[in-house]
Amino acid sequence: MLRRFLKEENAIGTVEMILILVVLIGLVIIFKSQLTTLVNKIFKTINSKATSV
Repeated sequence: MLRRFLKEENAIGTVEMILILVVLIGLVIIFKSQLTTLVNKIFKTINSKATSV
């Protein structure tokens, strides 16, 4: 079923894929500082929990 979906020509067009990528890149650019802060906090938590084990 998945192969049939992927082989369909009208499943997802090139234009739609480009638009989705543009929106995702735009969101990353807009929220870059918040994302880096969040990722840094997550890694600090992971490192602190790993050292306690």
